[in-house]
Amino acid sequence: MAVREEAELYGPVKAYLEARGYEVKGEVMHCDLVAMRPDGSDLFIVEMKKTFTLALLLQGVERLRVADRVMLVVERNRSKKGAVNQRFGELAELCRMLGLGLMTVTFYKTKGPALELLCEPGDAPLRGRRRSRERRLLQEFRERSGDYNIGGSGRVQGNTLMTAYREKALRCAWALQAHGQLSPARVRELSGFAGAGGMLRANYYGWFAKVQRGVYSLLPAGEAALAEHAAVVDGWLRQQGAPRD
Repeated sequence: MAVREEAELYGPVKAYLEARGYEVKGEVMHCDLVAMRPDGSDLFIVEMKKTFTLALLLQGVERLRVADRVMLVVERNRSKKGAVNQRFGELAELCRMLGLGLMTVTFYKTKGPALELLCEPGDAPLRGRRRSRERRLLQEFRERSGDYNIGGSGRVQGNTLMTAYREKALRCAWALQAHGQLSPARVRELSGFAGAGGMLRANYYGWFAKVQRGVYSLLPAGEAALAEHAAVVDGWLRQQGAPRD
């Protein structure tokens, strides 16, 4: 059951905080909700929106200039639209990284609303630095001979990204085009790619053909790939100080 106005979130959140010993007041100095312990300690600011937006996030960051404890509250919509499509796990992690809390409120037709505290203000992020992914990223960057992709085009349908693996396959294809049928060892020598033998056998792109035991040739698909990506091979050859043919 979707709410019509964010003010509908106020009652459930107020009740939640009061049950935990806070005194609650709404619309205090442009803050949606301000809560405090009876002894005047533990100032708590809550900002509410029907859905999680950048505006809400920025508002929460601004409130951190006033109080150490700031909570963002949004509706968790159970229908097929709105907040149901938001990735609350990732949003909670973002809030943790910024020092914000995040809570959702789910409304029902026949029972009271359900509140779920996804993270407390000041909670440490759950996910640390992903070292293995960092290593793979650095390896991919270093093994590319140049910049052959346009940033932002990775999700364009039909666009072929130039990866380090594809570059190595092109180098193997160039060796076969330039020198004819070759053994994997000779392709490895000419391409400078230690894994050339495995690449020829795997034939991921369908560019290579096994002529006989230990001998490979280049298929028309490989010829076409070399023509399409001639700049990549040319760039690699210039780096090696080798002629194009």
